[in-house]
Amino acid sequence: MALRGVKVVELAGLAPAPFCGLILSDFGAKVTRVDKARAAMSMDMLGRGKRSVALNLKQPEGVDVLRRMCQKSDVLIEPFRAGVMERLGLGPDVLMKDNPGLIYARMTGFGQSGPFSQMAGHDINYISLSGMLSILGRKHENPIPPTNLLGDFAGGGLTCALGILMALFERTTSGKGQVIDANMVEGASYVGSFIWHTRFMFSHERGENLLDTGAHFYETYKTKDGKYMAVGALEPQFYAQLLEGLGLTNEDLPPQMDRDSWPSMKERFATIFSSKTQAEWCEVFDGTDACTTPILSMEEAPNHPHNTSRDSFLTNQDGGVQPRPAPVLSRTPGVGGVGPQPKVGQHTKEVMVETGFSEEEIQKLAECGAVDLGGIKSAL
Repeated sequence: MALRGVKVVELAGLAPAPFCGLILSDFGAKVTRVDKARAAMSMDMLGRGKRSVALNLKQPEGVDVLRRMCQKSDVLIEPFRAGVMERLGLGPDVLMKDNPGLIYARMTGFGQSGPFSQMAGHDINYISLSGMLSILGRKHENPIPPTNLLGDFAGGGLTCALGILMALFERTTSGKGQVIDANMVEGASYVGSFIWHTRFMFSHERGENLLDTGAHFYETYKTKDGKYMAVGALEPQFYAQLLEGLGLTNEDLPPQMDRDSWPSMKERFATIFSSKTQAEWCEVFDGTDACTTPILSMEEAPNHPHNTSRDSFLTNQDGGVQPRPAPVLSRTPGVGGVGPQPKVGQHTKEVMVETGFSEEEIQKLAECGAVDLGGIKSAL
């Protein structure tokens, strides 16, 4: 796989950091998650393909174990607020002195500096500060966060993984590691670069613009059976096919870009879409360029003919379904782990032996509580 041979240490966290580690693991990196010793369970729902080491970083001995792990690793992912790692004696000045080639990735909400850097927050807070939340939502309604996809995952974990890969590539020339300040405010804003550069397209109130459900031809519609269809017929030639499928003719309608007619056209479209079931509309639009598709549930998506033809979803040992790693590389594709989630501390001894600890050292560290040799079940 593409990242075979890359060793990653991921300090356990929530959502963005685990997703970053998941991406690297799916494409071949050996990712070791560091959990808290004696933890009753892991909150990491993205642990597939990873190993788990349980350390007590409140003890100097536990800190020393992590230092020695990082000396033999390529990447560290840490999800704590600015300054926490420094207080533990594990800041970049320490770990990168031990290992000058280490890529030290810091995944936070607000970043390593600034007035908000010490504040708690979640996805909704980070995207609110990025400017992106202000444009999401319908007319005359409050802004609506897209669950935690934009901050935690697109602007957070995915952007952090991109930074790590760029730093690894640069290291092939310089031989040096570097610190990555990945944060969800700037990451979400950067994901929205198109919107920043095309603000003229969002000059009207929220929910009244071309791409935010203002237009009748870029909207979702309820079907007769209570399901939904997604319409994105922006270009005139695609709009013409949409109208044909709906039984309408362009000559009898206002011009597509007549903004004043958009609300009434929405009502008209809504009435037509409610006259057939989703399956009936699929019979009309599948295979056409009308840019009209069914909105599938998470139970339905893996079974859609297009997705099954591409093996877009995987089934794990427990029968659960998960997306296949993306994008698909022709020679070295990612392979999502289909095995069970690691138990907390399951691989502590294995990793410590790899790191160079003797059996006697491991036993002493376990006895003093600096490490947990595992067996505690993960939450998953």
